[in-house]
Amino acid sequence: MFKKMALLVGIMIMLSAVTMFADTGCKPYKIAGSYTRVDAQTDVFGDGSVIHQYIYHLKLNSDGTASQLWTGGTDYLINTGITGPFIGSWVCRADDKLVVTLLTASYNSTPPGTGHPLPDVSLGLYQRLTYLFAVTDDNTLTRIQARGRNYGPTDDPTNPATGTLGTLSTRVVTYKRLIASDADLLLP
Repeated sequence: MFKKMALLVGIMIMLSAVTMFADTGCKPYKIAGSYTRVDAQTDVFGDGSVIHQYIYHLKLNSDGTASQLWTGGTDYLINTGITGPFIGSWVCRADDKLVVTLLTASYNSTPPGTGHPLPDVSLGLYQRLTYLFAVTDDNTLTRIQARGRNYGPTDDPTNPATGTLGTLSTRVVTYKRLIASDADLLLP
C-alpha cells in the first residue's frame, strides 16, 4: 500500500512540474505589465552637438489595451517635430506569440513665415504599427517582427486596409519588464 501511495505522489509531482514548465509563451494573465527598452545613443541633430539616449516604455494592460511612450517624442520638438503617444491593443496568438498594434501621430516643425508668426508644430502623418513578440520569459519580450502603415493627416489610421504599407522589419529588439524594487529606499 505504501509503495502505491509513494508512486501516486511521485506521478502527481511529475505532472505538476510538467504543467509548471509548460506555462511558457504568451499567457494573458502573465503578460500584463510595464516593459522598457533602451535605444542606442542618438546624434539628435547629426552634427555631434547633442547626444541622447532614448527609452521606449511599453505598457500592456490586463484588459488588452496597450500604450507606448518614447522619451525622444518631445525632445527639441520645435526644431525636430514631435511624436505623440502610441495607443492600441494586444492579443496572444495561438502559437504563444504576442501581437501589439499601436496608433501614433507625428508632427513636423513649421518655421516662421509659413502662415505662422512663430515656430510651431503641425500634424504630418499618422502611423499604425504592428509588432510581433516572442515571450522569452516572464520578464522579457523579444520583438521579432515589426511593420508600419503610414496615413496622411486627413486619412483614417484606424482602417487597416488603407494607408501605405511599410517594409517588414525583422530587427530583434528586447523589452524588459520594469520591476518595482525598494532597494534604493533601504540604502543609508
